[in-house]
Amino acid sequence: MGSYLLLKGIKPDLILSSCALRAQETADGLSDIIEFTGTKHYLQELYLRPVETLKEVITLQDDSCESLFLIGHNPQLTDLVNHLVKDEHVSKLPTLGIIAINFDIEQWSDLEERSGSIDFFIYPKQFHYYMPQQIRAILKR
Repeated sequence: MGSYLLLKGIKPDLILSSCALRAQETADGLSDIIEFTGTKHYLQELYLRPVETLKEVITLQDDSCESLFLIGHNPQLTDLVNHLVKDEHVSKLPTLGIIAINFDIEQWSDLEERSGSIDFFIYPKQFHYYMPQQIRAILKR
């Protein structure tokens, strides 16, 4: 998944991760692959908390941050996606699945229910039988 993001040139301004060990390992591994050198925060508030708490963590971010990665747990992340996205429903965000959501807002505190749209949704099984050559090259590094 990180190779796909690297290939597409997708990097956040900030990474917010649950404090759980597996989430931290995911955040660190993804950071290494996409060559992220920015700020990462490991937060107790992202560990198995309700959607409103996850949303509050996002709304409290500095407005100079234009994009962020949120790394956490199911079913909370799936619920958060369905809370934030309009006109679409995700039945389950798979392990290592990545959903990019666009919001037409000026500041994070403007984040509202059903205000986002899915830009892309990728997950490992999409690449099970076919892996683009560019991603294979990245993995061989």
